[in-house]
Parts: sequence; C-alpha cells; structure tokens
Amino acid sequence: MSKKDYTVRGMTCDHCAGSVTAEINKITGVIGVRVDVKAGRVTVEADEAVPDGAIAEAVEEAGYQVTPRPASSDAGARKAAS
Repeated sequence: MSKKDYTVRGMTCDHCAGSVTAEINKITGVIGVRVDVKAGRVTVEADEAVPDGAIAEAVEEAGYQVTPRPASSDAGARKAAS
C-alpha cells in the first residue's frame, strides 16, 4: 500500500473537497482519499503505486491546481509536532 500527500490550491469548501475526492476515486488502485480544505492538502492511499500525473489530471479535472508534497517535509512536520 502507498500513501502520498499533495498540495491542492483553490479549494474553499466541502463541495470542493467532494469534487476532488470523486475525481481521484475514479483512478484504478486508489482505496482512500482524505481532503483538508483549510490546509489545502489531499492524502491519497492506494493499493498500488499511482503516478503523480494521474492524481494531477484528476485534481485538474475537478478544477484545481496540485503539487506533490515532498515526503521529507511531512516527516519533519510530524517530528516537530511530537
């Protein structure tokens, strides 16, 4: 299983989150999507590696801009929070 975080710009409400979630869930292998509108963050869980391009295409189809979040920044943020 893989888990990856993305920064998504332009989301402002629950409807935005629903649109992004619906598009990402169409991708083969995706088993979970968590959206944090306030943080502009989307976490995608998949049972196989999903290319960043597929995620980007889905988010852009929903009408938003996306950037993969570096894995090291998440680890550093979790360490700093502990």
